[in-house]
Amino acid sequence: MIELLYWEGCPSHPEAKALLERVLTEIGRDDQIVMTEVKSDEEAERLRFPGSPTIRVDGNDVDLEGAKSRPALTCRIYYLPDGRVSPVPSREQLEAALR
Repeated sequence: MIELLYWEGCPSHPEAKALLERVLTEIGRDDQIVMTEVKSDEEAERLRFPGSPTIRVDGNDVDLEGAKSRPALTCRIYYLPDGRVSPVPSREQLEAALR
């Protein structure tokens, strides 16, 4: 299962969804993306939501380092393999999680 959890207050979830859809198409997968809007701090805690957008494949976060952040209604920072940070995961992170 592929989940995309997001907070409406963060503008980067549409970009993350589009990137995820492109990667899925390119690697020949037609998985459905389950979209979940996180609306409260309580939901963030319950869902272990480290920020928006959060992408999980079979329950595993695509960025293990970023997944350690405290659950909160906030925009997420992804730690890219080259050391930079980004509001969305890298194509490489998504491909690795989907294989």
